[in-house]
Amino acid sequence: MGRPRAFDEDETVRTAARLFADRGFDGTSVDDLVQGLGVHRGSLYKVFGSKRGLYLAALRQHLDHEILPLTTALAAVGHPGTALHRAVAAFDGGPAAGLLLLAAAERAPHDPEVAALVAEGLTALERALGDPPLAPALVAAVLGLRLRARAGGGDGADAALALTDQLKEQN
Repeated sequence: MGRPRAFDEDETVRTAARLFADRGFDGTSVDDLVQGLGVHRGSLYKVFGSKRGLYLAALRQHLDHEILPLTTALAAVGHPGTALHRAVAAFDGGPAAGLLLLAAAERAPHDPEVAALVAEGLTALERALGDPPLAPALVAAVLGLRLRARAGGGDGADAALALTDQLKEQN
């Protein structure tokens, strides 16, 4: 009989999501995960199979616990400009806000499972932001503003406010 698991799997996945969001998949080594999670290497491999297995679990959790609840809240807003502002604010402040963005840029082009999870998240965001012809551009704006802020290019929320004002003037 094996020993009982000495770590909380959900907490481990949440913490891994933050590490992957900060450093990306390629920039996060197994040693980084072991040190950052406080979990033995063998335990990680036993539970998740590989670094990629943990990454997929982290991305799935990110979608289920951050992106999809956000899309539900955004869909209730009704106005695309206000929803855009709230989306950018959520992406600027969430614990793993950059994970969807990094997954889209770094892993989705080469990993079909990651691509499917990214597509699920982006489609949910598009539906939540409303108007089909405008929604993909709004999602691109949210992710682009997050990318710009991540690169030290300013506060995405300020840019979202300016875009929000422009959208309100058009309606």
